[in-house]
Amino acid sequence: MALEIKQSLRLSQQLVMTPQLQQAIKLLQLNRMELQEVVTQEMMENPILEELTDTPDGESTTSDEMKAENPADPESDQRREEESYIAPTTKEEQLVAGKDDFNWESYVEEFNSNSSSAPSMREINEELPSFENILTKTTSIEDHLAWQLSMAALTDQERKLGELIIGNLSDDGYFNANLVDVAAEAEMELEDAEEVLKIVQNFDPVGVASRNLQECLAIQARFMVPRQPLVEKIIENHLGDLERKNYQAVAKAVGLPLDKVIEAIKLILEFEPKPGRSFHTGDTQYITPDIYVYKVAEEFVIVLNEDGMPKLRISPYYKNILASAQKDQNKTTKEYVQDKLRSAVWLIRSIHNRQKTIYKVTDAIVKRQRDFFEKGVQQLKPMILKDVANDIGMHESTISRVTTNKFVHTPVGIFELKYFFNSSINAADGSDALASEAVKEKIRQMVSKEDQKNPLSDQKIVELLRVENIDIARRTVAKYRDMLGILSSGKRKKII
Repeated sequence: MALEIKQSLRLSQQLVMTPQLQQAIKLLQLNRMELQEVVTQEMMENPILEELTDTPDGESTTSDEMKAENPADPESDQRREEESYIAPTTKEEQLVAGKDDFNWESYVEEFNSNSSSAPSMREINEELPSFENILTKTTSIEDHLAWQLSMAALTDQERKLGELIIGNLSDDGYFNANLVDVAAEAEMELEDAEEVLKIVQNFDPVGVASRNLQECLAIQARFMVPRQPLVEKIIENHLGDLERKNYQAVAKAVGLPLDKVIEAIKLILEFEPKPGRSFHTGDTQYITPDIYVYKVAEEFVIVLNEDGMPKLRISPYYKNILASAQKDQNKTTKEYVQDKLRSAVWLIRSIHNRQKTIYKVTDAIVKRQRDFFEKGVQQLKPMILKDVANDIGMHESTISRVTTNKFVHTPVGIFELKYFFNSSINAADGSDALASEAVKEKIRQMVSKEDQKNPLSDQKIVELLRVENIDIARRTVAKYRDMLGILSSGKRKKII
């Protein structure tokens, strides 16, 4: 078999993810705060980028023609597209190609005069959190217990073990480590470690550092004055029946009338099952919407939130450097400025396209979900990514990126854009389907209005929904109930 070398010519197409395209995709999925960080970082690294500031008389340095247009008006946006981006197309091709005879000075002047942010308006009436809310620092349960530990009469070894116990508490105040391992680390016998653990459990809040719910409730019961033997007995032997609200079984087991048992159970229900709860408030998360939807007269107006977002332009200072580089033929200077210019142009265009895409997606959502914006969650209609993608002529993956971690302020509340995309629940008579989120809201309202002594079962909720023309299975109701954090009917039932 002979081997030979041959040359062949083959023509094929393939998709190449350029760095510029990767940057555009990355910016598309960033939320507002992340975008601000990226822009700030780019301004630090790229000297050609500078922020477009307002003049002393309050006017922006952009051209009068751009200021005269409503930035939220799609028609003015279309005019800007025609004036700003169609004409320079050949220039951009020359820019990427690195033509030596490219007119840099003309390009920079034209780019600065035509560049603008997405179709938007600044929200000047946004209420910011108070200064106290920003700086307030609460005492953690670890600090509270450490202070009490420092006041206790303990040896250095016992104090070390106490610190290890406090350091292994959950947010609810439970000791979630193995005492054997902690004792070994403190070089103490297990019996001595048990004594130190009991000392910590007697700290405020009582029951902290318990290893399970039963131990937590038992410790609190021992602190009752006067002591309640029946309460302690129920906690020790009948906690399972108490959870199932099988009070008759508890009364039969302890050999006492039901009314006596109920009195003891009322005392137990006043105990704190999570001793650390009062110390774990969590950091307050403030959501700044990326976009606002207002109702003006009978129409909905979409406004992008650009408060605090720098408006970028190409620095005029580097325009002069480009001009001098053209004359002096300083190759190093010319290549450096050209590289930074390409990066700056791509960043500005990517931000512009990002804002414009968010506007288009929100506009499509508002048109499809008008009843929601007027009446609330129960009027939410089924909608998938493909619906909006077809409306605005973009790919579903683009819609997914745009709606991730983006929040919209509406007349009925603040929602993530992804909230509007949900599956459908069929109507019993075959008419228009209902969105799953709307069905969840109906279930939540039904449970909130139920008789607590006779709560609604999952099957009963199915029957009530069928009366409202919603065809849904019992297992689906159970799934939605779990998602809403609603207990089963047996655990919601209140006898006392």
